[in-house]
Amino acid sequence: MRMAPELAIVGEEVRTSEGDIIGLFINETISAGGTPEAVCDRIHEMGGLTYACHPFDRRRRGFAPERMVALAPWLDVIETHNSWADDAANRAAAEICRELGKVAAAGSDAHAASELGRCWMEIEAYGGVGDFLDKLACARHVVNTPNGVGRRA
Repeated sequence: MRMAPELAIVGEEVRTSEGDIIGLFINETISAGGTPEAVCDRIHEMGGLTYACHPFDRRRRGFAPERMVALAPWLDVIETHNSWADDAANRAAAEICRELGKVAAAGSDAHAASELGRCWMEIEAYGGVGDFLDKLACARHVVNTPNGVGRRA
C-alpha cells in the first residue's frame, strides 16, 4: 500500500474459543483462544472495530445464533456474505445482522491471489474509525461468484 497508505486498514482474524473475530484498525496482535468477549474487549481497547466473520459457516468454527445475540454489545460488524460460506449460512448471518441492528459486511475471505475479487465492498472515503463504520453501513456490496463455490487454495 505504498501508493495509498491511507487505504490500508490493519486487521487480524482471531480464533476465539468459539468462532472467529476480526479486529480492524488495531495496532497489536491478539492471542488466539480467548473468549469472544475478551477478544472484542481487547480490540476495542486499541480503538478498533470488531467484525464477526463467517459466523454460521458449518465448515468452520462458528457461533450459535443465541451466542450472536449475547455477543451483540461487543460486535460492531457482522459478515453477511462470505464467499466460502454456503447460501444458508450467509442468509442466517444477514438475518441476525438485521435483527441486531449491526453493520453488514461482505468478504471474499481470500487466502491466495486467485481468490481476490470474489466479492468486495465499495465505500466512500472516510476519516477515522467512527466515520469508517458509518460509511460501511452505506457501502455497496459487490458479489461476483456464488456462495461456497470452489476449493480453497
